[in-house]
Amino acid sequence: MNDDKGQKRPDQQINVELSEEVAEGTYCNLAMIAHSNSEFVIDFIRLMPGVPKAKVKSRIIVTPDHARRLLAALKDNIEKYESAFGKINPSDESPRFPISFGTPGEA
Repeated sequence: MNDDKGQKRPDQQINVELSEEVAEGTYCNLAMIAHSNSEFVIDFIRLMPGVPKAKVKSRIIVTPDHARRLLAALKDNIEKYESAFGKINPSDESPRFPISFGTPGEA
């Protein structure tokens, strides 16, 4: 790895801690994305058939730079998945129910 002056610097190692609770994961089948000039907000939602209310299970807020990196990482992983397991055939169907966030003023 090089610094701004082209000099070599030692690789930095990051230790990532994963608690048991987080390692279990959270099932979500919908993501909604919003953005401002300084951040992207990604809400991961679980929709259940026949239930008129859906819950946001997790909200992730990232910088535009990290959103771009996330997009590249997802693209790379989808390509690897498809080369190992076959093409993902997306459904032409979209959710058939109104979605609201239950914010003040919404029913």
